Amino acid sequence: MPSIQIESPRSDDVRSLLRQGDAFALALYPAENYYGLDVDALEADGVSLFVAREHDVAVGTVAIVDRRDGSGEIKRMFVTDDARGLGVGRALLQALEAHARDVGISTLQLETGLPQVAAIALYEKLGYRQVPRFAPYTDDPTSYCMEKQL
Repeated sequence: MPSIQIESPRSDDVRSLLRQGDAFALALYPAENYYGLDVDALEADGVSLFVAREHDVAVGTVAIVDRRDGSGEIKRMFVTDDARGLGVGRALLQALEAHARDVGISTLQLETGLPQVAAIALYEKLGYRQVPRFAPYTDDPTSYCMEKQL
């Protein structure tokens, strides 16, 4: 299993991983349908970035945005090609969910896209269910929104 910790998005290897995530998403969607948080947004108050590492190499990320109303939004979920299928995504989400419970978040929401069938399957296995598109995704036909009560 990977080691997972909250980290700064500014280290070189994490920035590289974030760029890989951007490239992956932008290969699937037009730029106007991509909602990734940039490095500055990942350092904002109430945002935590989890990084998964295998042998000290960053292989996955996921962030949570605390909305300060008992809910949080999952952002920047990405696992490298080499680490996919090894349980890294599951481990990242489990770490994020434990953190959410610790800080009083009881509802998690996320937005992904219809082309990301494997991601949707993982979220469903972990108890996330489709919900109507929420802002700012309400008018984006490529968006697929999900939610889980903790």
